[in-house]
Amino acid sequence: MHDPVKTIALAGLLIVTQAAQAALSPEGQREVQALLDFVASSHCTFIRNGSEYTAADARKHMQRKLDYLSRRDMIDTTEDFIERAASESSFSGKPYKVRCDGREQLSGDWLRDELQVLRQVAH
Repeated sequence: MHDPVKTIALAGLLIVTQAAQAALSPEGQREVQALLDFVASSHCTFIRNGSEYTAADARKHMQRKLDYLSRRDMIDTTEDFIERAASESSFSGKPYKVRCDGREQLSGDWLRDELQVLRQVAH
């Protein structure tokens, strides 16, 4: 026969363990912060759902999405941040774009390229 108290305790432990696993590591937190700083310091124009935004506005938007997703334990890697908070609209599904020096590209690609640079410099 199962002990209901033990079953509840194990279920609670499982939930806590899963939540802990779904958090960004300290290294992931540093990488995400570096990417947000990269966005803010760029002189690029961000295109979201057909409208143009400054780098500062894009950073604020990505930070809000990161905060929202983090509260729901939906970000556990830097790649998750790029994919879920910085690549496309949660509402329309349209990809975010960035225009730098007359060149337009998908923001996800732009941030993945910068993440590679960050990781090469770090190692």
